[in-house]
Amino acid sequence: MVEKPVIFIVSDSVGETADLVTRAALAQWGRTGVEIRRFPMVDDSFSLREVVDAARQQPTLIVYTIIVPEIRQELQRLVEMWNIPSVDIMGPMLEEMSKLLGAPEKLEPGRMHRLDDEYFRRIEAVEFAVKYDDGKDPRGFLRADAVLIGVSRSSKTPVSMYLAHRRYKVANLPLVPEVSLPKELFLVPPHKVVGLRVSPEKLHQIREERVKTIGLRSDANYSSMARILQELDYAESVFKKVGCAVIDVTNKAVEETAVRVLEIINRGVNFGD
Repeated sequence: MVEKPVIFIVSDSVGETADLVTRAALAQWGRTGVEIRRFPMVDDSFSLREVVDAARQQPTLIVYTIIVPEIRQELQRLVEMWNIPSVDIMGPMLEEMSKLLGAPEKLEPGRMHRLDDEYFRRIEAVEFAVKYDDGKDPRGFLRADAVLIGVSRSSKTPVSMYLAHRRYKVANLPLVPEVSLPKELFLVPPHKVVGLRVSPEKLHQIREERVKTIGLRSDANYSSMARILQELDYAESVFKKVGCAVIDVTNKAVEETAVRVLEIINRGVNFGD
């Protein structure tokens, strides 16, 4: 049995920079079978050894943003000792910046985020997206900058999280024929609601992969073309009922869809793509 590859995000701050770089790189492979573990506030030798000991137990890549030179050098020594693949995100940048600016860095982990209003707004937006993901609490719709609606696997959550990192509060709602629409959806200004449309063929492919991943039978109703067509027809009827703009995400990357959502909510567009 092949062990699942693991990426350790190690930082003497929160590790957000390394996490974002890692996920951006992984997107080039479209991989979902890679486990990412984050180890924040690692600022002493004992903590470093614990992380490295854990990394030795399975195929692991360590991606790190360590600001303090002594801690960074100790981690480099340990990964070389145990032959663990690693990527230093901040080290080379700090060294070259120091040469360019003719002055040493401040050597303060988390300095970029300290008292940084934008940082805290981003964290708040991410927490909002998690709390109001998948229609968990429709009351959040009234506080959202945007509400994404669409059938299951139409990129609602990835787009919500991408926009959250841009400091937008986004909620989303899956459209299921058997589930009544929450009244809150119709209280949101139409230009803040965006429907996500996807072609039947693309959705069938995505759901088939999802079915395989979670171990359901390949003929599960969830991925059947008949069920997909039923859901898509229902979604189109909801889009019209709400009077919202619609984006076809079939051949769009998450980033492209996110940009289009921002255009819609910022310009007050009310009708389809």
